[in-house]
Amino acid sequence: MEITDIKQWYISNFELFEESLNGSRETPFHEVRRSAISKFSELGFPTPRHEEWKYTNVAPMLEHKFKLPTEVAKVPKEVLRDFTFDTLKENLVVFVNGLFSEELSNIALNSDDIIVSSLRNAMVNHADLVYKHLGRYVSFEDESFTALNTAFTNDGTFIFVTDNKVIADPIHLIYISDGDTELVSHLRNLFIVGKNSQVKIIESFHSLSDTTYFNNLVTEVFVDECAIIDHIKLQEESINAFHISNSQVQQERQSVYRTVNIDLGGGLVRNNLNVLLNDEHCESHLFGFFLGQGTQHIDNHTFIDHAKPHCFSNELYKGILDDKARGVFNGKIIVRPDAQKTNALQSNKTLLLTDDASINAKPQLEIFADDVKCTHGATIGQLDDEAMFYLRARGIGEEMAGAMLRHAFISDVLENIKIEEVRERMDAHIIERFTKALKS
Repeated sequence: MEITDIKQWYISNFELFEESLNGSRETPFHEVRRSAISKFSELGFPTPRHEEWKYTNVAPMLEHKFKLPTEVAKVPKEVLRDFTFDTLKENLVVFVNGLFSEELSNIALNSDDIIVSSLRNAMVNHADLVYKHLGRYVSFEDESFTALNTAFTNDGTFIFVTDNKVIADPIHLIYISDGDTELVSHLRNLFIVGKNSQVKIIESFHSLSDTTYFNNLVTEVFVDECAIIDHIKLQEESINAFHISNSQVQQERQSVYRTVNIDLGGGLVRNNLNVLLNDEHCESHLFGFFLGQGTQHIDNHTFIDHAKPHCFSNELYKGILDDKARGVFNGKIIVRPDAQKTNALQSNKTLLLTDDASINAKPQLEIFADDVKCTHGATIGQLDDEAMFYLRARGIGEEMAGAMLRHAFISDVLENIKIEEVRERMDAHIIERFTKALKS
């Protein structure tokens, strides 16, 4: 299928999407949708000739004509058992094929202090608040998939925390893909956290089958003065899934944004995470782990923009690639001329378990200030034979020894998951994955 043909497919689907919006077509945001589809028509899909997509070819995605879901699929509530955490079931926001499922969700937090809602409902019930922020932080001017998402924006999660509130209970967003037909979901999330407030957000992506589908996600995060966000993203989708995620975070004075991103699934995965430190004394902590097997392709692009002085960023991404899996890490840090006293750390480390696995690592550091402390680097290697011998000599079987060494390699990423039950579950789950891989 020609790229121009599939581009036209999405443009023609936008016309059908418009007809389904009813009253939503009269809102000011609909003009943003129109501008976005026009920009998408101009940009088209990226190719390896684009510098930012040099190592990730989306051509396999363009072989499919993905359709928008028309209604919320019926999914038994029992399926949530595998995706939820026993002590964290009070605040669940569940989507099936990109559409909010009121039946599966359990939102107990809503009050004058916090709003947790589907974006679609929030556009009606909290219109002034939503439209004040929606589309303000992320740009679609040079990003095809963000333009496509913006054009089709209709549902996702809206979280708003007012000033001076500490939300003790984590909010868990669950995205389930299910169905026999090839579906696309353009999920749009908007998280706004007020001054001196704190919140923990978990996002997890799952599939009930090995069907081929496309999740095109955009998330905007605003962290006001002295606010703290802990943001965990767990992706374990179908091996045939396409997952494109674009996140834009804007931090204000003395705010803290901590995120842990774990990719275990997906056939072709691309995560763009951009953080703007927009005032003094901000802290950003970005941690990531990706496990690639078979022919998986997992690409992490991060961009940390130090725009103001006296800020700190710490970034650590680790990967383990087996079989013929491919990974990409492109981490860029820019220190603006006014951002004196910046302290920025970046590290990417990858284990290649076979000769056919590969990683393209590109750490980047651009400094336009002269009073800074910045480090960056990437390493690629294999498991330590001496460490393996040490464990085997103490009676530990080969499979368990290999799993233990792999787990030890990523432990400094997992330990940054501050929610104990989530960390323990991921620990056990990843060790299980390692052990199965060694047996196969």
